[in-house]
Amino acid sequence: MPKVILICGKIASGKSWYCRSLMEKSPAVLLSVDELTLRMGPLGEEHDRITQAIQSYFFDKALEIIAGGTDIILDWGFWTQAGRREAEEFFRSRGVITQWHYIDVPDKLWRENIARRNAAVLAGEDPSYYVDEGLLAKLQSLFQQPSPAEMDIWYTPSY
Repeated sequence: MPKVILICGKIASGKSWYCRSLMEKSPAVLLSVDELTLRMGPLGEEHDRITQAIQSYFFDKALEIIAGGTDIILDWGFWTQAGRREAEEFFRSRGVITQWHYIDVPDKLWRENIARRNAAVLAGEDPSYYVDEGLLAKLQSLFQQPSPAEMDIWYTPSY
């Protein structure tokens, strides 16, 4: 039976890399909010509203794809406990199997990832957002680390 794999983790924790590695092991359709918003260009003041609309659309699209017999990977961090509960309830109430994966990146590696990403953004090699100290502080204040009981797979990268 197909399932929805939900990826939880901070910005620059390696979620996209992890999703690609999952897809190499087993066929799945990846739905990534970052991938879509980056193609749209700067969203400015509309960022939060647009990302919420994309997430809602992806939930519905995931149901269509699941009905076709294919696994889905949802890559957008699921930063808050409320957001994780909402996603879990959405799929459970529709009889869809979920599997939660948390990317628990050690702080030193996380900061190295951010520095690498920022360098690539400045060099024009990565369309991602540049993460300055102000944005980093904001994002850290928003992230609620999940408990082990919330996650099915707890992955700690060591690369």
